Amino acid sequence: MNISFKNSEEYYARAKEIIPGGVNSPVRAFNSIKLDPIFIERGEGPYLYDVDKNKYIDYVCSWGPLILGHRHPEVIEALTESLQKGTGFGAPTDSETKLVQEIIDAVPSIEMARLVSSGTEATMSALRLARGYTGRNKIVKFEGCYHGHVDSLLIKAGSGALTNGVPTSPGVPSSIAEDTIVLTYNDIEKYRELFYNQGSEIAAVIVEPVAGNMGVIPPEPGFLENLRKITLQYGSILIFDEVMTGFRVAYGGAQELYGIEPDLTCLGKIIGGGLPVGAYGGKKKIMEYISPSGPVYQAGTLAGNPITVKSGLATLNVLKRKNIYEQLNKKASRLAKGIQDAAQESEYNISINRVGSMLCTYFTDQQVIDFSSANNSNIQAFLNYITLMLKQGIYMAPSQFEAAFISLQHDEEHIEKTVAAAKKAFKKLKK
Repeated sequence: MNISFKNSEEYYARAKEIIPGGVNSPVRAFNSIKLDPIFIERGEGPYLYDVDKNKYIDYVCSWGPLILGHRHPEVIEALTESLQKGTGFGAPTDSETKLVQEIIDAVPSIEMARLVSSGTEATMSALRLARGYTGRNKIVKFEGCYHGHVDSLLIKAGSGALTNGVPTSPGVPSSIAEDTIVLTYNDIEKYRELFYNQGSEIAAVIVEPVAGNMGVIPPEPGFLENLRKITLQYGSILIFDEVMTGFRVAYGGAQELYGIEPDLTCLGKIIGGGLPVGAYGGKKKIMEYISPSGPVYQAGTLAGNPITVKSGLATLNVLKRKNIYEQLNKKASRLAKGIQDAAQESEYNISINRVGSMLCTYFTDQQVIDFSSANNSNIQAFLNYITLMLKQGIYMAPSQFEAAFISLQHDEEHIEKTVAAAKKAFKKLKK
C-alpha cells in the first residue's frame, strides 16, 4: 500500500507556528513513531480518511467514544434535529435530565449525577466532592492510571510504593503533590498497609477499574473487592474513573462487569457520542453536597450542552439493544486471537490484554499486570509494529500505553485485513 503524508506534513508545519507542538492534545503527536501527526479529513463507519486521501481502518475511535463507529445514522439524525433548535442556552433542558436518568438506570452505583464538559472536569469535581464530604485531604491513586490533567493527579510514584508523590509536570505545586499518595495497581498488600497507617486521613481512592492508560490492564481477582472493603472500613470515598470503561466494557461499565459498587463514578467519552462531555455521580447523600444543594462548589457554563446530550442519548439508545455487547466482545476476541496467531507464526513473543472491546498488544512473554510490567515490555518493537501497521492502512494509537477499540462498524472483513497486515508486520520485524 503506497501511503503519502505530503499534505499532512504541510498542515502540521502551519499548525506548529501557532499551536504548541502543532496539536491541541499531546497524545495526537506522532513523536514516538517519528512521524508528523496525520491530519484527518473525515470518518465513515470503521474508516478514517486523511487530507492525503489515505484510508485507514480505525482502532482509535476518537480514543474510545465512537463505539458505534463514525457518523452512525441515528447519531447524525439526533444532531441534525438538535441543531435546528440551537447550539446552547445556558439553561436547563429536559434532555439533560433524560441523559442523567439513562446513566442512573445503567450504572449500578449511581443514584444522582451531574453533567460536565470533560473527563478531567469529572475527576476534578469528584475529588473536590470527596474532600468536602469527608473533611479529609489525602488522595490515593495508582501508578499508570491517568485521570485527566488535574494538578493533584499528575503525580508519579516515588522510590517506594508508599512514598508521597512528586509532580510529573512543571506547574504542579509540591504542596498539592504532598497530599497524593501513589500505589502500584493490583498490589493490595501495600494498599492495606497504607490504610492501616494513614486511613483516617484519606479522603478518597481513585482508580480505573480496568486500567486503560498503560495499555489495557484488568484488575486481578480480589483487587477491586479489597479496595471497596477497606475504604468502607475507614470511611474513605471510593471513586471509579470509568471515563474509558463506562458503557464500553459493559452497558453498566466495569462495575457491572465485576460486581463492585463505588461511592462515586466518573464518566465521559461514550455518553457524548463523540462530542465533549463528562459526568460524575454516585450515592445521593454524597452528591447532595454539591452546590446549589450543598456547600461544595462546582459549575460549568457549557455543561449539559443540548447537542452533546442528544448525541449521547442516541448512542445509548443503540447500545441498549439486544446482543450489542456480545457482538463487540466477539469481534475484539477474534482480533486479539488473530494478532496473537500472526505473532506466533513469526515466532514473535507478544502478550495481549483484552477486556470487552478494549485491547492492547505488548511485546513481552510475561503477564502485564501493572505499570512496571507494561513499561518493561519491548516498547520500541511495539512502536515499530504500529508504524508498519499504519503504512498498511491500519490506524492504531502511536503509544504503548493506550488501548485499541472495536466499534460496531468493524466486521469480519476489517478484522481479516488487520490480521493480514499484522502478519506482514511481524515478518518484517523478525528480519
